[in-house]
Amino acid sequence: MRAIVVDDSKAMRTILRRLLEGCGYDQIDEAANGEEGLKVLRQGGRPGLMLVDWNMPVMNGLEFITAVREVPIFNSTVIMMITTETAVERIEQAIAAGADEYLMKPFSREVLLEKLEMLKSSHS
Repeated sequence: MRAIVVDDSKAMRTILRRLLEGCGYDQIDEAANGEEGLKVLRQGGRPGLMLVDWNMPVMNGLEFITAVREVPIFNSTVIMMITTETAVERIEQAIAAGADEYLMKPFSREVLLEKLEMLKSSHS
């Protein structure tokens, strides 16, 4: 299974990569911003999951999700926004743009795994 982690923090990308590897993802691509994320997305097969930060340079997470959802073949790709943005309005914006789930930083491994499991069962 392929996943893409889009976050400008190298440390956060490493943490998320390790968690995804533990969940059985065997191809995990990384990008430091939304523009890089779109390039990575076009390079491989369709990912089953994308974990996306909101606040990034060049192209933020909301812009990235909006761009991804404009391409029909990615409609079934699960997207989780993982961010420090905690305002209800931000959550609503992310969901309206096409995010399937929203997780606030800092988060525990258990909470992330619960959300991934929930997403897997609702999209299978």
